[in-house]
Amino acid sequence: MQSALACPDYPKIELGLGYQFRNRELLKQALSPPSAGLPLDNQRLEFFGDSVLNLCTTRLVYSAHQDWKEGPLTRLRGKIVSTASLCDWAKDLKIVLEPGPRSSKKQRISPKELADAMEALLAAVLLDSEEAGEDGLAQALAIIERRFGRAIRTAGINDWEQDDPKTALQEKVVALGWEPPVYDMIEKTGSEHAPIFVCSVKAGKYTATAQGPTKKNAEMNAAMQVLKIVMESMRP
Repeated sequence: MQSALACPDYPKIELGLGYQFRNRELLKQALSPPSAGLPLDNQRLEFFGDSVLNLCTTRLVYSAHQDWKEGPLTRLRGKIVSTASLCDWAKDLKIVLEPGPRSSKKQRISPKELADAMEALLAAVLLDSEEAGEDGLAQALAIIERRFGRAIRTAGINDWEQDDPKTALQEKVVALGWEPPVYDMIEKTGSEHAPIFVCSVKAGKYTATAQGPTKKNAEMNAAMQVLKIVMESMRP
C-alpha cells in the first residue's frame, strides 16, 4: 500500500544540501522518478540539471588546475559527474524518491534514478533561487563546490590512470609513436561462479601478464603493469 512506502525527508535533504527551498513543489518534483507514475516527474529537471552540473563542475575544474590541458580536465570532470559519484552523493543525503501509484513496495532504487534525482535537484535549486530573485547558478555552484571542491583541488593529473589504465596505456603508446597495445587472453580457470581470467598485453617491447575475475579486469591489471614499466623506462 502507498502508506507503507517511505517518503523523502525534505528538511534533512535541505540541510545536507545547505539550501532551503521556498517552493517545496520543485523539490518534490526533483525527487519524483518517471517510474512512480506521478503527474509531474523529474525528467525535465534532470535534463536541465545535467547541464548545470557539467557547467559548474567545468568551472571548478578549470579554475583549480590552470596548468592542465584539455584531456586531464575532461577526465577529472567525467569522474565527478559520473553516475557512481552522483549516486554516492544521493546516498549521503539519504535521498528517498517520491512514491507513486506505480512504485514498488520494496522501493528498489537504481543508481541511475538516484543520479537523475541529484541532477534534478540542482536544477530545482537554480529555479527556486531565480524565483526568489537570486543568482540561481551561483547557488548551484556553491552546492557543487561544497560537495566536490576539495576532491577537485587535490586531484592529481594521473589519478585517473588507476580507474582506466587501458586508456592511459593507449594514450601513452600513441604519444610515443608505438603501435596500439595488443591484448590476448591466455586462459580461463576456476569455477563458473568464481572464474579466473589470465590475460597479457604487449606495448612496444614491453609485455605483462595478469589475472582477474573478468577478462576486462585481467586486461586492466596487465595494462597497469605495462604502464608502470613504460613510465619507469622514461625516467632519466
